[in-house]
Amino acid sequence: MQIYRIPVLRDNYIFLLHDQEQNIAAVVDPAQAEPVLDKLRSLNVELVAIFNTHHHSDHVGGNSALHKRFPKAIVYGGAEDHGRIPHQTVFLRGGDRFYFGDREVIVFFVPGHTYAHIAYYLPPRSQDIEQTGELFCGDTIFGGGCGRLFEGTPAQMLASIDQLRQLPDHTRLWCAHEYTLSNLKFALTVEPDNLELQTRFNTVLAMRSNDEATIPSTIGLEKRTNPFLRWDVPTIQRSVGIDIPDRVFARLRGKKDVF
Repeated sequence: MQIYRIPVLRDNYIFLLHDQEQNIAAVVDPAQAEPVLDKLRSLNVELVAIFNTHHHSDHVGGNSALHKRFPKAIVYGGAEDHGRIPHQTVFLRGGDRFYFGDREVIVFFVPGHTYAHIAYYLPPRSQDIEQTGELFCGDTIFGGGCGRLFEGTPAQMLASIDQLRQLPDHTRLWCAHEYTLSNLKFALTVEPDNLELQTRFNTVLAMRSNDEATIPSTIGLEKRTNPFLRWDVPTIQRSVGIDIPDRVFARLRGKKDVF
């Protein structure tokens, strides 16, 4: 399977999954339809599925036009998002599993950014030991950060991220926005002596100066450099002056909101 990253709007990413053996495609969080249609035409492939992580317009804005062009495409979304995702046909809950081509897709329920947010995880095929897992997490985890809490609580978001950080470290993390540089600037105010964080910041600074994408990241890299996955690390706890996990997370998120 090939994954294509399609930049749209100011800082969004759409992801197109192409199963080359069956020549079928799925799209994750199509903010707009036309860039997706252009990519499908260039690949000469049929769209069979739309994976939505949540209902915000910059994640579902292309659903209607894509549905009009591919009316048989299955539109996946969270069960709690019923009525909020255009043309949704499948209503998923945490733990649900289905297949896209020959890849299993496991659903995580990850409320916090919204109350209905879900993530899609494609584990490696057991017969392919070199393959990585792929996590499409919408606005739950970003490179160096996490999503704002529009409908959920800090405790919910902490629990959601904790689910995802249990995945293997080499899992590739495909988040929906290019926020890494600004997130790492904040991370350095929280953990300035983290040498790997310093190195990552300098690398990302150079990448963004050349207009290079910083996504995908990996779960392992986020666990080592993203403060929102490090609420139980002593240096983070000392920085915010508290060691109760959900309160550490809440304080971090509050600081980032006004950074």
